Amino acid sequence: MLRIAIPNKGELSDPAITLLTEAGYRQRRDSRDLILVDQRNDVEFFYLRPRDVAVYVGLGTVDAGITGRDLLLDSGAEAVEHLELGFGGSTFRYAAAPDTITSIEQVAGRRVATSYPRLVGNHLASFGITADVVRLDGAVESSVRLGVADVVADVVSTGGTLRAAGLEIFGDPILKSEAILIRRPDTPESAVATLTGRLRGVLMARQYVLVDYDVPAAALEAAIAITPGYEAPTVTALHDSDWSAVRALVPRGEMNHVMDELYAAGARAILVTELLACRV
Repeated sequence: MLRIAIPNKGELSDPAITLLTEAGYRQRRDSRDLILVDQRNDVEFFYLRPRDVAVYVGLGTVDAGITGRDLLLDSGAEAVEHLELGFGGSTFRYAAAPDTITSIEQVAGRRVATSYPRLVGNHLASFGITADVVRLDGAVESSVRLGVADVVADVVSTGGTLRAAGLEIFGDPILKSEAILIRRPDTPESAVATLTGRLRGVLMARQYVLVDYDVPAAALEAAIAITPGYEAPTVTALHDSDWSAVRALVPRGEMNHVMDELYAAGARAILVTELLACRV
């Protein structure tokens, strides 16, 4: 039975559960449940603290897990990234009081407050920089004003929280993180092949829609150029030999533009179908 660790709370938990549900796996109904056995799929799920998922995978207690790239790197666990999952995106940046520190080289010898000490320490070491990394569990942006640190290293979306605390971002991003599926290096890919295939199928389905339309023979090649499909479109002859039916995958974000172009090219009866899952 495959054992998989899932964050039991936080911003990664609900999207991970939704993804697994769409991939055909049972998930808990009560947030207090810590274990769920999915007999149908021969999988056992363990709901753990987000920061502990990589640790359990690295120890081999579970076979795979869903966590953030940031949490994996900060854990130091013997686990590897296996698959990007497309949610939970975040960017880590350095920030300091205006006009005090403007480059990473100036961080040398300073105090850096962060909730990710190993990740930040390794990043500084990659530049040959030695600094005093101060671990805080929250409210990192307040540490400079309170005199605990000279620099902060934290998650940034718009930068509004840091600006409100009187800080300015400097230097290149430390890391761009997102939710990932992880496994131990010695876990064969075949052990998680079914899980990987299902997750990829759902992720693919979220990116594409299926477009069907009828097109006159004279406009067929122009229409195919608009909808080349994932590999190639399916073209079927209709009862009226002057027309063909075409089916193709189209990127979801381009759907309406593609429909406009198809109609202008002469296509009619243009239909768009949502995908739940697929294999490509």
